[in-house]
Amino acid sequence: MTEPALELTNNDPEIPNKLYFRIGEVSRLVGVEPHVLRYWETEFAALKPKKGGTKQRLYRRKDVEIALEIKRLLYERRYTIEGARKHLEAKVEAPPPKPVRQAELFDPLRGTLEDVRRELRAILEMLK
Repeated sequence: MTEPALELTNNDPEIPNKLYFRIGEVSRLVGVEPHVLRYWETEFAALKPKKGGTKQRLYRRKDVEIALEIKRLLYERRYTIEGARKHLEAKVEAPPPKPVRQAELFDPLRGTLEDVRRELRAILEMLK
């Protein structure tokens, strides 16, 4: 299942192309103190950095993007912690797109025509 994209803006810092970031790096990128990031981990289920063998937090790019989104919700949009949590959960719980049958990819009216045929047959049966 793919997750919806977060709203990154031009104001966000460029995130370096790395696999993992330490809490100090994320703190500088996001613009908050490390203790704020640790607090957000307790409040937002989406923010879950891995812990390495030395028990240090290792944030992935997705975690940095989530932290930036949390900061935007709390500091710019003035959401409460609860409101920001609900906003992020609603994004994650968005229903996946309806699967498209292969035949519909090549003939977009095919599915519609099959529905019309089915309805016409039902009408024909009622008229008999």
